[in-house]
Amino acid sequence: MRGAVRAGRAGQLLERRHDRRGAAALYHDRGLLPEPPRDSSGYRRYDADHAVLLVKIRTLARAGVPLARVKELLAAGPAEFAAAIAEIDRRLRTQAEEIRRTRQRIAHLSDGDRLFVTPDVAEYLRQLRDAGVGDRSIRLERDLWILLQSVAPDQAAAWAGEKLAAFGDPEFRALYLDYDAAFDWSPDDPRLPAIAARTRRWYLNRPPETALPPDPAAAHLAAAAADAASPAWARIALLARQDHS
Repeated sequence: MRGAVRAGRAGQLLERRHDRRGAAALYHDRGLLPEPPRDSSGYRRYDADHAVLLVKIRTLARAGVPLARVKELLAAGPAEFAAAIAEIDRRLRTQAEEIRRTRQRIAHLSDGDRLFVTPDVAEYLRQLRDAGVGDRSIRLERDLWILLQSVAPDQAAAWAGEKLAAFGDPEFRALYLDYDAAFDWSPDDPRLPAIAARTRRWYLNRPPETALPPDPAAAHLAAAAADAASPAWARIALLARQDHS
């Protein structure tokens, strides 16, 4: 009798230690842990065998064994157990690789530019940001490149290379920063003609463009997007064309 009491107390102590979050109830529901008898107060009376089984179940579960397979492994012989563990290990390795790839994709989400545009365009946008161009202008650029890549991918790729090369020119960078500053200016601002004249000169003196024939749809989309974004930019473009004529 006293031995049974000691076993019951040992089982209770072990169950409390390993079941602080109600795992034993879950294991009962899954048929992994037999229901122990209850005392007069309705409490379960675990013995040492229950506690040992609970430790085994928890050990396997913590090692990544699905609960659906725990019962099978507890009853398996050494060879079957080793084969099952090897299979579970392969599954866990596959899951780990999937998690690694998911983390890479999540990391790319933090760099929205590279998620939606080509590497050349992403690098161009990075250079704009490093030069001090405002977030609004960069966002407009990025959205335009997304559209261009959809409408005319070959033209967009050619233009991206030209823009990257152009941004190495200090005059082009200065012009871009002036455009960025002029975004909210009035179309009648007296500073706009000077920017238009500098823009025209830069385009007249720039290196030859790519041999790829310009895509009319892409060119129209780029011009329309710029004009719609800022009346001041539309005015600069108009003045530059008038000077050219």
